[in-house]
Amino acid sequence: MAGAGIKGGASYGETDEFGHKAVVDRTSVNDLHATMLHLLGVDHKKLTYFHNGRQYRLTDVAGEVPRKILV
Repeated sequence: MAGAGIKGGASYGETDEFGHKAVVDRTSVNDLHATMLHLLGVDHKKLTYFHNGRQYRLTDVAGEVPRKILV
């Protein structure tokens, strides 16, 4: 991702010696969704939808915005 408040040309995290798995600063899909919603100006903790009698969040109970990659 670049633009919209993301530092351009930066890398985030590290992989193991084979490049197979992330080992430092791991992020999840929920983190990615939280970051995209943050950049759009939406609070991911307040964005809910009703399904099957319960309120759900797109980022579920997880999801944090990695502040290191933001400008």
